[in-house]
Amino acid sequence: MARRFWRNIWRFLNTDIELNLPGNVTGGVEATKALFEIAKAVQENKDARVLKPLVENFDSVLDVLNSPLGKVVKESLPFLPIATGIISYIVEKTRQEPTLEDAVQLVAQVAYLESFRIFFIEYPEISERLTETEASEAVQKQINKLDEDIDFNDRNAKDTLICFYHSPLREKFDEILLARLQESGLDENTAKIVTKRISRTTHRYMKEAVVKVKDDAKQLAGIYGDGWQQDLEVYGSIDKYLEEAIATKPQEKVFDENFSFRQIYVPLEVKAVKSDGEVDKDAESQNIEEWAKTILLDENKDKQVLFIQAGPGRGKSVFCRMFADSVRRELHPIYTPILIRLRDVRNFAANIDETLANAVGRDFVKTDTGWLTDRNTRFLFLLDGFDELLLERGASNELKVFLDQVAQFQKQAAENKERGHRVLITGRPLALYGIERLMPPNLERVSILPMGDDIQQQWFEKWQTLVGEEETEKFREFLHSQQCPKQVKELAREPLLLYLLAAMHRDEQLQGEMFATADVGGAKVLIYEQALEWVLEKQRVEDGQNLNPEITKLEPEDLEILLAEAGLCVVQSGGEYAAIKMIEDRLVKQGYKELQALIEKARQDKQEDGLKNALAAFYLKSAAGAENSVEFFHKSFGEFLCAKRMAESLEDLTETGKRGKSYVVSDKELEWQVYDLFGYRNLTAEVVEYLMALLVKSEVELEVLFERLHGFYLDWCDGKFIEEREEVLPQKKARQLWQWRIESGQRRVDIYTGLNVMILLFELHRYGQSQEGLQEQLHFYPCGKPDSEYFDDVRLMRIIAYSECIEVTGFVGKVGGFLRSADLSSADLNSANLSGTYLNDGYLNNLTPSTFHFGLTNLRDADFSSACLNEANLMGLNLIGVNLRNADLISINLRDADLRDANLSGVNLRNADLTFAQLIGVNLSDANLSGADFSGANLSGANLSNIKWNNQTIWSNTIGLHEAREVPEDLQQNPEFAEAVAQSEAASQQQ
Repeated sequence: MARRFWRNIWRFLNTDIELNLPGNVTGGVEATKALFEIAKAVQENKDARVLKPLVENFDSVLDVLNSPLGKVVKESLPFLPIATGIISYIVEKTRQEPTLEDAVQLVAQVAYLESFRIFFIEYPEISERLTETEASEAVQKQINKLDEDIDFNDRNAKDTLICFYHSPLREKFDEILLARLQESGLDENTAKIVTKRISRTTHRYMKEAVVKVKDDAKQLAGIYGDGWQQDLEVYGSIDKYLEEAIATKPQEKVFDENFSFRQIYVPLEVKAVKSDGEVDKDAESQNIEEWAKTILLDENKDKQVLFIQAGPGRGKSVFCRMFADSVRRELHPIYTPILIRLRDVRNFAANIDETLANAVGRDFVKTDTGWLTDRNTRFLFLLDGFDELLLERGASNELKVFLDQVAQFQKQAAENKERGHRVLITGRPLALYGIERLMPPNLERVSILPMGDDIQQQWFEKWQTLVGEEETEKFREFLHSQQCPKQVKELAREPLLLYLLAAMHRDEQLQGEMFATADVGGAKVLIYEQALEWVLEKQRVEDGQNLNPEITKLEPEDLEILLAEAGLCVVQSGGEYAAIKMIEDRLVKQGYKELQALIEKARQDKQEDGLKNALAAFYLKSAAGAENSVEFFHKSFGEFLCAKRMAESLEDLTETGKRGKSYVVSDKELEWQVYDLFGYRNLTAEVVEYLMALLVKSEVELEVLFERLHGFYLDWCDGKFIEEREEVLPQKKARQLWQWRIESGQRRVDIYTGLNVMILLFELHRYGQSQEGLQEQLHFYPCGKPDSEYFDDVRLMRIIAYSECIEVTGFVGKVGGFLRSADLSSADLNSANLSGTYLNDGYLNNLTPSTFHFGLTNLRDADFSSACLNEANLMGLNLIGVNLRNADLISINLRDADLRDANLSGVNLRNADLTFAQLIGVNLSDANLSGADFSGANLSGANLSNIKWNNQTIWSNTIGLHEAREVPEDLQQNPEFAEAVAQSEAASQQQ
């Protein structure tokens, strides 16, 4: 390169033309002007003899970087004409192309400088930070030595044309530019990012240059055939995508407010998540955007998937839209952001490449089948809402397959320079239930934290710019006042609910006394109910008049019915949206004929879809990719409305006729209503939380509701409905769902209905145990109360087996998360598969600790692997051969339990009570026995390899301890253990 390169160029320019230029050029802006004079000269056919001293004084086009960069940016003109003009002139005058090596070097240098120039034009805020510093002597030497440092041959030239970023030229150019940027005032991190962005854009300008000279420099253009022009079209399509689909996201309005997401968005904080799914409390919290950018730019973590989990309303989707634009502005094209809402993906292929292509659907994908293997392009795929995938696909194993695909995609991208893409995925952690321990290993996993004081203060500052200082201060005082209950203060740590609270306070719809007796679920319901009233009555008020009826042609009470039915339809559809036809059909069949008439009238008046317009006015919008369907702006709002619709129907079941002689809803009508409400997938924890809070708040006679649902449950267990000779209700519901294109079947409907009723009975039982006077009336025994006429010790076993008709972990996957406080007294669970079940109080937050009761349950050969049984009472149970591998058994009561030949490998038995337990042949390898009490237990033949223990572990009076196998050496040397072994051996000899 350098002087040798320019001598080669001079050889082609050595013709009889003339040029009037000064004789000495030292670089920088003067060099830039001289270069353009050269280009102009060759284009105008001037005498080239005068060019010789100019050319000989250039070491490289990069000489311009020797001068103050601010001046170069300010005064320079486009660089590409230098290369295109010189190459075209050479070919025209000599009828000979320059060598491929020389042409590529010339094109690469000017393209690099063009990328430099364009970057600083587009980012003036960075350009303004550049100082007037000239290049140091060290940098000047680097430019002078470019020719010596690179042995540029034909192979290098071809590689550079195909992918500039992976060429030796790029490495040397970047070294020079990085040094110059730091000399010119940029910090090291900014300089590195700017340098990468410039070098990763260079190939685009190289291709622009090649396209312009393709007819003259056939050897140069021939390396890539006709692909140059297509590539430029692809890059243009990417630019258009970023402009239309990414840059606009922060500017979208928040609900129907007059401000955008950008005006109110505050980056939240995250903490690392451990492999068991628990947030690492000891980890340091990090700004979510800084965490994500650090991982993206860390080459040592290029195999890691950025995995963000958080509950509803925590800001996952808002983060995705804001971060996608941040990457566009601050990192592109190091990474080009592609935002994909997983709920919008209709075609999930076995090959994730195909899935991504279908999801993006833009021209740069359709016209380039190799879009994922173009080494010049690296994408950051932001996959928002993996929990939506679970709802869409209907099984946790489908989610696991997808996560495995994502993990493998990332691993292969890190190992293949042709790909190099990154994946960021978000979703609710509840969707991971049952597959938590089977997650791919290459997940860089974090959880979004509730707003801390500092983050909340930042939000208040943004809110203040929108509503004013006085209103903001009043709202802040309310949240910090004694009249504001703890639950509401906690809810105000979640972005969505903080906004709803603030908006209601702004509109004088939030009063402290509203929350005097509410628990967390009840507080959320109060907020959503107030939000619903705000939406219906206050959202569009001008001059004291509610404009909603005028806009929608529907009264508030009709709109409330419409929204509740929409909420139920969205949830039953198994995704984020529901077909408008489904909502219409249900409204008619529910007897809302007046409402239907109003909708039809609205259609006629507006000559368009009146129902869609009415729904769109209230936090719903047209579903992307699903014609004539609607979705809620926020999933939690739809779940609340669904729960509200369910609660109203359940209340109806308790109403009696005149003089209380009979129920208004007959048993026959009840049976259909239950199938109609609950014959879809499984109730989510969020819907159940809202539903229970609504039922308690409504003061409905819970004893009556429990009695009627329990009667349905017993009939369902006996197969009454699936085996009906006349009208088969499961089939009726399945046909209804099929009518709306919701995949189902009568067996699935029957199983889902029964399991959902069980969930309600378990939740009513849990509530009843916390209320004086309701413990007996709301006491649910899945197998029936022992010694009663309804008792059947294998009923639960049959339910578990029946549930496995839809998937192997059917019962555990649907009901497992609701078994807190359950009473399984006298149930026979011999060989039952309850692996992964959460049976303690820790599955959902903010709930009163409770204990799981087994009574005289038979659990022989049951599978509880990876289950959570903390503090459970299994005293005296038959647990022969049970599989508790990797289970959490902290503080469990296993006193007198028979655990012969059980598998307890890897369990956590910290502080467990195992006194007098039969542990003959039990496998305790890798178990945590810290603080466990083995007094009087029989450990003959037990496997104690690699156990964890401490000085609080009690071994006294243990039987058969001397026959235990693979006892760790450090334990053998413990005096207390050694004494217990000696006692055990002595007792054995006496016998």
